[in-house]
Amino acid sequence: MIPILWRDSILDAARPRPVGRVCRMVGLHLEVEGVDAAIGEAIYVELKDRKISAEVVAIRDGRLVCMPYGDLDGVRYGSTAVPMRRPPRIGVGQELLGRVIDAEGIPLDGYGSINAEEFVIATQAAPPPMSRPLIDKPLSLGTSVLDTMVPCGKGQRLGIFAGAGVGKSSLLSMIIRGTEAPVKVLALVGERGREVREFIENDLTIQGLSSSVVVVATSDQPALVRIRAALVATRIAEYFRDQGNDVLLIMDSLTRLAMAQREVGLSSGEPPSQRGYPPSVNSLMARLLERAGRNEHGSITALYSVLVDGDDLMDPVADSARSILDGHITLSRERAQMSRYPAVEVLESISRLESAILNSDQIALVRQARIHLATYAASKDLVEVGAYRPGANPALDRALEVIPRLEKVFCQDVKETVSGSESWRMLQGALEEVR
Repeated sequence: MIPILWRDSILDAARPRPVGRVCRMVGLHLEVEGVDAAIGEAIYVELKDRKISAEVVAIRDGRLVCMPYGDLDGVRYGSTAVPMRRPPRIGVGQELLGRVIDAEGIPLDGYGSINAEEFVIATQAAPPPMSRPLIDKPLSLGTSVLDTMVPCGKGQRLGIFAGAGVGKSSLLSMIIRGTEAPVKVLALVGERGREVREFIENDLTIQGLSSSVVVVATSDQPALVRIRAALVATRIAEYFRDQGNDVLLIMDSLTRLAMAQREVGLSSGEPPSQRGYPPSVNSLMARLLERAGRNEHGSITALYSVLVDGDDLMDPVADSARSILDGHITLSRERAQMSRYPAVEVLESISRLESAILNSDQIALVRQARIHLATYAASKDLVEVGAYRPGANPALDRALEVIPRLEKVFCQDVKETVSGSESWRMLQGALEEVR
């Protein structure tokens, strides 16, 4: 029997070859006439020395509005455009583990080609709501402050919110090395080209890379390539989940994905709304984030970093992400400036599944710690100026006694990983009464 992919290739070759032409180029997109294609299908523009892949993103006045996957140098009026009659494809399989690829699945690490089965990566449906198993088991992330104060369950989706230079990438590297998940998929969307190798070799290390797949789209690449990197990483995570694995999906960053979609939306004629983001940005984020989670085979636990503009947590992308995700981790610039890493602001971070994945004793410890932190925060200014007299407030006295011990639990070297059980033991010891 002929394999499906071979059969499709044979049928494609046997069909008449429709040919269109480039009739207009404006800004980031080109327009093609003379052929028909659906939204999301791929086309390629034939030049003398190469082919440029593009994707249909809109239809306007009988023409196809296409966004390219490469630069448009050499494209001219009348250049031949051929529809591929299918969405772009990506190869997935076990051979992806330990590899670094681009948004088209091409290896970037110099270790040779990857032999894998192909899957269509265009819009993949999220698991139906009523078929999703409940999230009731914790997944250790290897960091004591998160495993205790912002616990994560298998299949949960969390956002990491912070401004630039506060330690998001360092925290992600700690998580990807210390997590209990057997498979990790990392999407570097819009990352600086200089930092990709630096992050992989210094932060991720060989230990973390061995069980990971890294998908890279740097900031200088076209917007559609950056969007595709996020879709490819999610599709790879879905493949490993369907094989029965617990997968950790990390995307850095969701903000750069939204910016890429803004470029595509505005270029294709969408009206801008809040801060210039067109409506398709919220639609893309919802479709993408809902694809993570549990199904009957395995789970995708997803962490998305969100770069907040000027530390403004009411940024449109941050606000939309918080409304979709199952919790958020807020990083504090003040803590980062005091070299308290990871710079997690516990009182501003929350896991919406805390009560479902923790037992009663653990919930009691978390609430007790939060009460001490909140008590100190309410009187912080009074204590720091020296206006507070010990004994005036027993709750504050107790908080002042406990806070230094809690800081020792929450602070952790970037190269260090701590198991979930050890994190809970340390938190319990920090909260015990001093004899």
